[in-house]
Amino acid sequence: MKKINIKINNKDIACDSGKTIFVAAMQNGIEIPGLCGHPDFCAKANCRVCVVEIKGKKRLVTSCSTLAEDGMEIKTDTPRVKKARNLNLELIFAEHIEKCPTCVWRFECKLLKYAEKYKILITTFRDRKRSRKTYKFANAVEIDGSQCIDCRNCIDACSVLQNINYLELKGKGASQEVVPVKNKNIHCILCGQCAVHCPVSAAQEQTHWEVVEKALKNEKKIVVAQFAPSIRVSIGEDFGMPYGKIVTEQIVTGLKDLGFNYVFDVNFGADITTMVEAEELLGRLANGAVMPMITSCCPAWVNYVEFYHPQLIPNLTTARSPHIHSGGVIKTYWADKMKIDPKNIITVSIMPCTAKKYEASRTELKINGQFPVDYVLTTREFSFMLKKNNIDFKNLKKTKADNPLGEYSGAAAIYGGSGGVMESALRTANFMARDDNTSGVCRRKIEFKEARGLEGVKEAEIEVGGKKLRIAVVNGIGNIEPVINALDKYHYIEVMACPGGCIGGGGQPIPTTPEIRKKRIAALYRLDKSKKIRMAHENKNVAEILGWVKNKGHKFEHKLLHTKFKKKIKY
Repeated sequence: MKKINIKINNKDIACDSGKTIFVAAMQNGIEIPGLCGHPDFCAKANCRVCVVEIKGKKRLVTSCSTLAEDGMEIKTDTPRVKKARNLNLELIFAEHIEKCPTCVWRFECKLLKYAEKYKILITTFRDRKRSRKTYKFANAVEIDGSQCIDCRNCIDACSVLQNINYLELKGKGASQEVVPVKNKNIHCILCGQCAVHCPVSAAQEQTHWEVVEKALKNEKKIVVAQFAPSIRVSIGEDFGMPYGKIVTEQIVTGLKDLGFNYVFDVNFGADITTMVEAEELLGRLANGAVMPMITSCCPAWVNYVEFYHPQLIPNLTTARSPHIHSGGVIKTYWADKMKIDPKNIITVSIMPCTAKKYEASRTELKINGQFPVDYVLTTREFSFMLKKNNIDFKNLKKTKADNPLGEYSGAAAIYGGSGGVMESALRTANFMARDDNTSGVCRRKIEFKEARGLEGVKEAEIEVGGKKLRIAVVNGIGNIEPVINALDKYHYIEVMACPGGCIGGGGQPIPTTPEIRKKRIAALYRLDKSKKIRMAHENKNVAEILGWVKNKGHKFEHKLLHTKFKKKIKY
């Protein structure tokens, strides 16, 4: 790519042509403040906080939408720039009602940081959105109109990125507002991409941290935490650690410091899910059942099917998702071994996902009248709780998760990235599918790299147990329709609603960008390679628990390991 030469604040910079001033400055260690920009979307220049002055131009320009040109001389800190930037920030504070004490983004909030850095008077103008309402979507996501700064990132996330088109602008000028569409045939799938792209927490998760804090103070209850595969490679970002830093054992210590009695790893549940799903895949292939089989561990994708394509319900694997599997084991097997009444156990899942909040409340998941998972905290909520309680996460000692639900295979670790669920299942399915020859030895294959990558749709033909299977991996719900229109081509399909899979989930740290997603998913593959066992069926604790489940009878086994879905017209 052609290089051009510019000056920013009298500093000579060589940058690629086609880059904006904002990106060129950022790549050279020069900070320009900004709120509305995001690499997933085209620049909208709505917040106008990133204004700069260019020599020879009469007007200030927004650096996020202005391309750098050879020979440009740019200033980011002139009196004109400072005056315009500060005024724009003060006007934004007039749009955004401060609810800082209970806001999960309080410790990462750009608005608060800019107010402190630039000495902004946040009460200069009257709050003009105080009477705006909050729209709640099931029990998972909400949009608080009184905090909205009109950047429209939530609309872009819902339409451009996810192709759901559930949000729209109502009104004009100062009266415009982000609202759900009135079309009753369009539904929110609770993916939370609006929340992870919102710069000010106007779009956010419906929080559970308050009720979890109360539960931790209840001495009559045993409060158990379990954390998802992707949390260990993302939460460190909120504490100044590098993107993709693996912090599994610091998470365990942090949860114990918050007061959780036991801490388990959802990766253990992922190994269970892999076993159940691999067995179902081979069963469908052998019995001529409905094909292709499609993954169901992404609850936003399940919501999409139940609302928009209920004809695909028979295609969804009936295997429960990992945190529901391990939650069920906690309240049956583990409770039995520990001699604890399941009614006295509160299970809390730490998830990268907002839709998991809704999934945990699905009544069809109940076992003996108990929900496997009682509450779901997003990564952001967990981070907020740590900071709120002055826990120095970065310097925590390392603690291993409690057994027996603490051990896991490398296959479980990659569940957090697009293609990981499929690759995990294929590893074990390939082991289960014995060759047709008399030796009965399977063709051992650990890595199915055909499923990896961050393309919108990945397709490949692979061999499992001597049979050729046509697979597809859908990375982001916005890419799903072409695959649905060509179902007959495939035997097995993985769908993750969020770009990158769980590592790009709606409950993850902000920002979550394409480059950050790459670093998080690369960390999961490093973790996979570091494990002594890399296939779910090699997890001896999983084998022991599944043996215990089978001895309880088919009815109990089906209830604990499988679920069902149904057509929906509303939540």
